[in-house]
Amino acid sequence: MLKTLFLQPPSFDGFDGGAGSRYQARREIKSFWFPTWLAQPAALLPDSTLIDAPPARLTMADVLPHAKTHGLLIIHTSTPSFGNDVKVAEAFKAENPDIMIGFVGAKVAVQPEESLSRAKVVDFVAGNEFDFTIKEIAEGRPLAEVDGIMYRDAAGALIKNKDRAILHDMDQLPFVTEVYAKHLRIEDYFIGYLKHPYVSIYTGRGCKSHCTFCLWPQTVGGHKYRTRSVANVIAEIKRAKELFPQVEEFMFDDDTFTDDLPRAEAIAIELGKLGVTWSCNAKANVPYKTLKILKENGLRLLLVGYESGNQQILYNIKKGMRIDVAKRFTADCHKLGIKIHGTFIVGLPGETQETLKETVEFAKEINPHTIQVSLAAPYPGTFLYNQAVKEGWLDIEHAELIDEHGVQIAPLHYPHLSHQEIFNSVEIIYRKFYFRPSKILSILNEMLRSPQMMKRRLREGVEFFAFLKERKAA
Repeated sequence: MLKTLFLQPPSFDGFDGGAGSRYQARREIKSFWFPTWLAQPAALLPDSTLIDAPPARLTMADVLPHAKTHGLLIIHTSTPSFGNDVKVAEAFKAENPDIMIGFVGAKVAVQPEESLSRAKVVDFVAGNEFDFTIKEIAEGRPLAEVDGIMYRDAAGALIKNKDRAILHDMDQLPFVTEVYAKHLRIEDYFIGYLKHPYVSIYTGRGCKSHCTFCLWPQTVGGHKYRTRSVANVIAEIKRAKELFPQVEEFMFDDDTFTDDLPRAEAIAIELGKLGVTWSCNAKANVPYKTLKILKENGLRLLLVGYESGNQQILYNIKKGMRIDVAKRFTADCHKLGIKIHGTFIVGLPGETQETLKETVEFAKEINPHTIQVSLAAPYPGTFLYNQAVKEGWLDIEHAELIDEHGVQIAPLHYPHLSHQEIFNSVEIIYRKFYFRPSKILSILNEMLRSPQMMKRRLREGVEFFAFLKERKAA
């Protein structure tokens, strides 16, 4: 058995590159998602170690000594972090030439040969779901016999094995919360719109939607929503309450928790019996009946991807969402007292100065509690990436997604809309949404009701303005 180190490497200050982060970059307000995709295979290997360096504020000097105490290093990489991750792997190999190194994540799942060619220090990359792949390698199975990898043989040739079968019985996976308790400090993880401290887990993988930009369903999760049983999910929440009595909120980070409405209702009813506060990702089409059941059983907030206020753009990206339905859904949430963190993306196909204005007005009209504005990110392996290359919207030789400071940049451009115009629209939307008298008053009232909230919002405000200043300087 190889003693295994699962590592989210040191990176830019405040860089959220964890598997739960939809857009790996530094954010407007410093935030960190749990490294669930690394914790899951770690749960299959009880003697393994999980280190999530960025939220723990660990440096290379802190993590490098582990090179001599472990025989297998697994790094979760991404398109933005790949270059830095290779340097980390090289440092580990220099410290211990015998250590085996594997990369996992969407980047290497869709570009295995290119990744191995660029990273001579890496022994193998794993595609799709890699939980049992890593377990087999750690247990000593020869790489030639492990499904779901591409590896470098003794002669340096790259060999691709057959794909690993998709896991359908999700209850086979052990609880990640046990790994969190053993290796992580949950107070290091915070998201501006979630209560602190929080814990996030997956209750299923995959998403029925076919959004052209979305990384996970197109690369590792698939378009079928494969779920854990209701009893299994509730058992983990019960265990998490024992492990983390200080937790204020549980977040279900499934791509779309509401893809299966009867199941969502069944889980909610059981959560209600436990008296926990929880949130989840949802599509803007959940019916009032379901929303009411969820709210009555502890739901506090929904993370909703609205993306744009222009219907044609939603058609262009195959969002499967109608503006009128989204408005009704949001009004229902307001009526029931469900908070919404609404996410928007600028620079999607069809974007113009006029559609950007439509998105601002749409966001103001539906008025979610908080919003997040991201730049369209054409990750390799997505329909959007292939479309952008084909149409000439993306300069593939200069397709970086972040700058030298880890801040997200605007890689797409159109004949009628430049990189800079798309980049600038992020700040414009934030300012027009938040700097309205009604919104400012709402935030002040929220702060006055809670000294803890006041302290948190003031800190976030300082971070937000510092981030905008840095973006402008870039």
